[in-house]
Amino acid sequence: MNDRDNTIITRKPRQALDRGSILQDAQRELAMPARRLFGKQLLTLGGLSLLTGCSLTDEKSVNQFLVAVSRLNDRAQAFLFDPHQLAPTYTEAQITRPFPFNAYYGVDEVPHVDAAAYRLQVSGLVTGKRTWTLPELYTLPHAEQITRHICVEGWSAVGRWGGTPFGDFLKRVGADTSAKYVGFKCADDYYESIDMPTALHAQTLLTFDYDGERLPAKYGFPMKLRMPTKLGYKNPKHIVEIFVTNTYPGGYWSDQGYNWFGGS
Repeated sequence: MNDRDNTIITRKPRQALDRGSILQDAQRELAMPARRLFGKQLLTLGGLSLLTGCSLTDEKSVNQFLVAVSRLNDRAQAFLFDPHQLAPTYTEAQITRPFPFNAYYGVDEVPHVDAAAYRLQVSGLVTGKRTWTLPELYTLPHAEQITRHICVEGWSAVGRWGGTPFGDFLKRVGADTSAKYVGFKCADDYYESIDMPTALHAQTLLTFDYDGERLPAKYGFPMKLRMPTKLGYKNPKHIVEIFVTNTYPGGYWSDQGYNWFGGS
C-alpha cells in the first residue's frame, strides 16, 4: 500500500453539510429495487454527491460525509454479499510471475518469524485448541486455489495459494460461528478483521504455501489469509493471532478511512 497524494488544496469554508439528510437521501434511494442493482456504483463519494446535490467543500463536513459513506458502503456490501457465490478461478498458465510484493513498507522490512518458536494463538469465542505450532497446522486438510488478488490501488495479479479452508479451521477450534467478526493480529503492526460470512466462505483459505512451495516471507510467512472475495488490504499476512468476537475490531486501513467490508 503506497502513500496517497499529500497535496493540500485550500478552499474557502462554506456552510456545514447536513449529514443526517445525506444519509436519509442515500438510504431512500438505495431502498428502491432499481437502485440496488447499482449499489456499489452509487456508494462512492461522487455517486452520493450527485445523489444528494451537495457541494463537499467544508473540511469538517467532508470528513463526516466520508465516514458516513464508508459505514453505509459497508452495510450495503454486506447486504449484497452472497456467501455461496464463488470468485473466478484461473489456470496455471494465467498465474502472474513474479507475483507482486505488496505492503505498506519495503521488501527489506518484511518481518522475520522464527518457524520453530512460532505459535498461533486462537482466542475469543472459541472452545477448542487455542495454541498451534506450524507442524500441527501443516497437517490440516489441504486445499488449493488459483485466484486473482485485487488491490485497491488499481492493479491485480493471479496467484496460486495452498492451505486449509478457514471455515473448517474455525469449526475445528470450536469457534462460535454465529459471532459477528473474526480478527487477526500480525507479526508486524498490521491488524485486520472480517465478517463471519466471509470467514466461512468456501474460498477463504488459511494459506501456508504459494505456487507449490512453503509461503515465502515476502508473501506472508508463516501464514496469510487468502480471500478472493475481498480487496487485497483485507488479506492479512504474518498472522500470529486469530480471535472471534462480537465487538467490532476495526482494521489497519479501515481505521484510517478505508471501507471496512472491502469487498472486491
